[in-house]
Amino acid sequence: MKTIKSTPKADGYYMPAEFETHERAWMLWPERTDNWRNGAKPAQKVFTEVAKAIRRFEPITVGVSDEQYSHARSVLPDDIRVVELSCNDSWIRDCGPTFVVNDQGGVRTVNWDFNAWGGLYDGLYFPWDKDDRVASKISSMEEVDMYKAENFVLEGGSITVDGEGTLVVTEQCLLSPGRNPHLKKEQIEENLKQYLGVEKVIWLKDGMDPDETNGHIDDVCCFARPGEVVVPYTEDQNDPWYPKIRVLVTR
Repeated sequence: MKTIKSTPKADGYYMPAEFETHERAWMLWPERTDNWRNGAKPAQKVFTEVAKAIRRFEPITVGVSDEQYSHARSVLPDDIRVVELSCNDSWIRDCGPTFVVNDQGGVRTVNWDFNAWGGLYDGLYFPWDKDDRVASKISSMEEVDMYKAENFVLEGGSITVDGEGTLVVTEQCLLSPGRNPHLKKEQIEENLKQYLGVEKVIWLKDGMDPDETNGHIDDVCCFARPGEVVVPYTEDQNDPWYPKIRVLVTR
């Protein structure tokens, strides 16, 4: 594995859509007692069932700390790969690498800076150093070359692409002071285009979760196919998210 000094877009790579075929899924094992109740045992049970469900369709790897390795290996089926992978928390969607591909079958990764959803400004925990190393470790385990987006904080849950050049994000998240206060909106958009290989960035104003993720797009919509997104919906006016959902679906 080597770190490439250019950008995916310059090399003809782009982020594929989530609905496209995967070769493998990755998860991180939950164990934080300040984040998960009852010693994380209920969460571990649920994560085990999720891993089993995914394994019906594709291979999966679960990253586990040294302290939890024996336990995780004993409860996860033998056909699920378990590797020692230190982390601060279990949200690999956000701290893990973004895989990019080209039209010749090439696969590489993008390693963003990760600061636990806001760093010292409004992040959820400190330290986040182990989570920030997850992307490069996975790139090495998968034996693929990596791009490093220097001094650019981004989480996987804050982006969604159609695989054909369009990206959707929220201003609430990507322009939050805890992410990249040294960059203007135009600079952030250019970074997104270069490292995700997209041509068009659609900015929504707000997400639905201002407290934890500062409005990640994955709470708002995801592409089901090019030109079509799935969004949350409710007609229950007593639902706390009803006002935001109504704004979203009527835009």
